[in-house]
Amino acid sequence: MKNLYSGRLYWPETLSQYQTYLPLESDLTIQVAIIGGGLSGALCGYELAKQGIPSIILERGEIAGGSTAANTGLLQFSNDIMLSELIDQIGESAAVLFYRACELAIRQLRDMSAELGKDVEFAARSSLYFASHMQDVPKLKREYETLHSHGFQVEYWEPSDISARFPFRKPGAIVTHGDAEVNPFRFVHAAAEAAARKGAAIHEGTDIIAHETLADGRHRLRTSHGASVDAEHVIYAVGYEPEKLRGKLIKADLNRSFAIATEKQPHLDSWYGRYLIWETARPYSYMRTTTDGRILAGGLDEDTPIPLESDRLQHERTSRLHEQIKQLFPSCQAPLAYEWNATFGESRDNLPFIGKDPAWPGVYYCLGYGGNGTVYSMIASQLVTDQIRGIDHPLADIVRLDRPTLQEA
Repeated sequence: MKNLYSGRLYWPETLSQYQTYLPLESDLTIQVAIIGGGLSGALCGYELAKQGIPSIILERGEIAGGSTAANTGLLQFSNDIMLSELIDQIGESAAVLFYRACELAIRQLRDMSAELGKDVEFAARSSLYFASHMQDVPKLKREYETLHSHGFQVEYWEPSDISARFPFRKPGAIVTHGDAEVNPFRFVHAAAEAAARKGAAIHEGTDIIAHETLADGRHRLRTSHGASVDAEHVIYAVGYEPEKLRGKLIKADLNRSFAIATEKQPHLDSWYGRYLIWETARPYSYMRTTTDGRILAGGLDEDTPIPLESDRLQHERTSRLHEQIKQLFPSCQAPLAYEWNATFGESRDNLPFIGKDPAWPGVYYCLGYGGNGTVYSMIASQLVTDQIRGIDHPLADIVRLDRPTLQEA
C-alpha cells in the first residue's frame, strides 16, 4: 500500500532539520536487513545496534515518512481490548503478561527518549478512559477491578470526580497512571540517527522489489535500483501486511481514521493534568495536548483502507472531531490548523503480529496493528532481537503470526 495518508500533517512541521540518507546503490552482505524506516524499523535498528549486531534499514521513501508521520503519539498500557476481555480470550496469565509488557514498554520508551539526547517531546501522562454511555459503566467497573487486582496503577472516578476536575461530566471513568505522550516524528528521526551512530546502515529511497532465499539459507533482497542485499535475517517492519503474506497468515482489517491539531489554545487550564483522554465507544475518539499548547484529536474510523483525498469530505469528518473538543472543553475554541486521515490496521484478535515467519526461516515481522502501535514497536524491537540472538522471549507465543486466536477469529 503506497499512500498511507492524506491531508496536512502536524508532526513533520515540528522538525525543520534532520538527517537524510542516500539510496543504496551497491551490493552488500549484512547480518540483519530491516525493511521499513518507521517506528518499528528505527527501533529494531537501534536495539540491534545496541547489541552489536550489524544491520541495515531499507526505507522506500523517507525515514518517518509513512504511518509514523500520521501517528498521534499517545502511549498507553491499556489496549483496544480491555484486560478483562483479553483474559477471556487468551487466559489470565498470558493477558496480564501482555499488559505488563505494554506498561514496561512505556518506561523503556521514556528511558530511550532520555538516551537519544534530542528533544522528542516525551512527557509522562495519566489517561482518562470514560464511559461514553451509561450502559458501559458495568464493563468499565469490571475492567477497573481487573486492573486493580493485578497491581496496575488505576483509579475509578464517579461522575462527580470527573466534573470536579474537568469541565464535563461522564457516567464514570478509569484513570490509568504510567502512560505518556511523544512526538513520533522527532522520536523516529532521533532513534534512526542514534542507530546510525552505533553502526547501523540506513538508506532512504530504497524500494525492495524482490526477496528470494538462496541455497545456503541466506536471503537476497533486490532493490528497484538494481542493488542487492544478502542477509542472514530479514525483518519486515512495514507497518501493515507485506505482499508476501497477503491472505496467507494474517487476518486483519485495514480502515482509515481521522485526526486534527488545533491552533495554539490560549486556555488549557481546564485540561486537568494534561491527561490523555479516550472513551469506551467503538470506534472511539481520543485527544491529547501538545507541548506547544495545541489540542490533537483522532477517531471516526471508517471501514476502508483508502485515505480520503477530498478536502471537503475530509473536513466534514474532522470538523466533528473539532466539535467534540469544544463540547468537552468550552473554553478551548482555537480553530483547526491541521487535518488529515490515514490508513489504520486492526487485527482480528486485537494483538500485534510480531516474530518469526512460521514457514520461512530467517524472516521476522514487526507489524503493530492496533491503537498501541508505538508501544508494540518497542516490544517488537526487543522480541525480534532476542529471537535473532537465539533467546526465548516471554511474549513470543502470545503475538506469533500463527497463534490460535487468529485461527479462531
